[in-house]
Amino acid sequence: MAQSEPGPVLVGEKRGCPDGEEDGTPTKKARVEKDQENGGPPHHGEEDETTGDASDGEEGVETFADMMKHGLTEVDVGILKYVSDHEGFSGILKERYSDFVVNEIGKQGKIVHLDDLSVPPEAEEVPEVEPPLEDSDVLTEEQKKQLGELQLFKNKEDNVSIEVIDDTKEKRTVVHKAIKTLYPGLETKTEERDGRKFIVAYHAAGKKALAAPRKHFWPKNRGSFCHFVLYKENKDTMDAINVLSKFLRLRPNMFSYMGTKDKRAITVQEIAVLKITAERLSHLNKCLINLKLGNFCYKNHPLKLGELQGNHFTVIIRNISGTDEQVQQALTSLKQTGFVNYYGMQRFGTTAVPTHHVGRAILKDDWKEVVDLILKPRPGAEKEFLVRCREEWAKTQDPEAALKKLPNKRCVEGQLLRGLSIYGKKNIVTAFGMIPRNNRLMYIHSYQSSVWNTMVSRRIEAFGLKAVEGDLVLKGTTAHVLSAVEAEGCSIHDVVMPLPGFDVIYPSHPVGKGYRELLSADGLDIDNMRHKVKDYSLAGAYRRIIIRPCDVTWEIVRYDDPKISLVHSDFEKLENKPAPIFNKEGKYRALRMEFSLPPSTYATMAIREVLKLDTSIKKQTQLNTTWFN
Repeated sequence: MAQSEPGPVLVGEKRGCPDGEEDGTPTKKARVEKDQENGGPPHHGEEDETTGDASDGEEGVETFADMMKHGLTEVDVGILKYVSDHEGFSGILKERYSDFVVNEIGKQGKIVHLDDLSVPPEAEEVPEVEPPLEDSDVLTEEQKKQLGELQLFKNKEDNVSIEVIDDTKEKRTVVHKAIKTLYPGLETKTEERDGRKFIVAYHAAGKKALAAPRKHFWPKNRGSFCHFVLYKENKDTMDAINVLSKFLRLRPNMFSYMGTKDKRAITVQEIAVLKITAERLSHLNKCLINLKLGNFCYKNHPLKLGELQGNHFTVIIRNISGTDEQVQQALTSLKQTGFVNYYGMQRFGTTAVPTHHVGRAILKDDWKEVVDLILKPRPGAEKEFLVRCREEWAKTQDPEAALKKLPNKRCVEGQLLRGLSIYGKKNIVTAFGMIPRNNRLMYIHSYQSSVWNTMVSRRIEAFGLKAVEGDLVLKGTTAHVLSAVEAEGCSIHDVVMPLPGFDVIYPSHPVGKGYRELLSADGLDIDNMRHKVKDYSLAGAYRRIIIRPCDVTWEIVRYDDPKISLVHSDFEKLENKPAPIFNKEGKYRALRMEFSLPPSTYATMAIREVLKLDTSIKKQTQLNTTWFN
């Protein structure tokens, strides 16, 4: 059992409000918190939840374990309490990325699946006709091989030249069409060399990828947006969007979605793109790796962040130690009562410098500290070029010299150094603005999250799992402080706690007053949460302290081969591949669990409640290292 495990929470314990509390019940307009993990802007450091696949070598695990020696644990970010007092048991989370499957729950409450790769009939109206088979025969097998390698970025020559024999305009048109249809993402042009005509195929990447796409005829009776289901394996949502953008020669902002999904997982979600036909999207399936597109339809609107109703999770916990009775007790509690709605560990980064420390420095207007935290040398293993960059900065404080140590300038460190080299070290606020806005806001949201986690742990420690006088609940669009009488008629599932900000109210009991003390200890004034830079002003929001998952099911399965997948994915079903067969006498035991969660909740926190184990990468890496060894 994890060291952070507290003593059992006394469910239903009644505590009175201390003397001297006012009877007033102030109200405040509610800002209901929207966020990652199930639909919100991406957060830095979410990509790798644990070590590599089971096929990874022992040496890689040890290297990663060494890096994580200086990482965070749950105690560091206020994650302390559990709902149930059942006995925990060990298990390994995300040993393989296929052990974690996420299916988005759409606006209508339906779980999103990839189950149809066909193109809708409407797409046939578009005059982007695929060349007939005899047209594609103009390409030799060798040319097809070269074009295929070029399409997948394997061709080092950057283009493929095809000489047109018996040159006519019609012949060239057939070749142009064949290349563009059979190899989406490639562009073509005609060149003359020494009196001979060549068609040159090249990858439309870089600046050309950002050019406006050619305007094609678009029927008035068709919706402007093609909605489709994106199935991805072991790839971040934004990485997937960037891949599609390159192949289609579009800006990434032409795509819209309702939420970002984990990288280390199989995920299925809805995406929309402006005026790109289902036929063009469908052609990409020929060359995409770990991505599949399907379930195409046309609508008149894009998608918006936060519109989803949640996510459905299928999770495999391998090598569990718990008895069948322990598993039954744990999952029954999860189904009936739920779990503490903490912000998960991915909210706080994976390195020795937590993101919420940077957020605190931003809110304190301590910009020298912000730069120091991001750029200074830090303990733990890092990529060699980052180590060299940090050492150069510590030695010279020269942003241009430090920047030269980075092969990729688009990381946070590179963007900050570039800003410092352009605007100078006396204009850090502007230099910091070179980091994309979402990444900058991630730091201060991380600080809010650590405060929220800490205060919720104190609230449960003080009052258990029952609504009490002074707690907050949402009434429509307002936050309301409960009186003693009202608290009797409320459930712990109704209670919310605020993320600190200028547009929220706080519980009137002593725990609520602890917000002021906590922020004061961090050098912040709870009555002045507006910042000189408008982007960094915190309005605050409300978040339920206990979440009860829906559609909870589970089973214990046995298996012999630790490398096999224990789930039947949407893509495997489309390919008519058989479902995994479990051996009742198998050597290993795994817990397969399914549940649905609303947006802004972390599946890892539900799993934590079941296992009673620290879900930090640091702790999970220690478990994995032991398991591999």
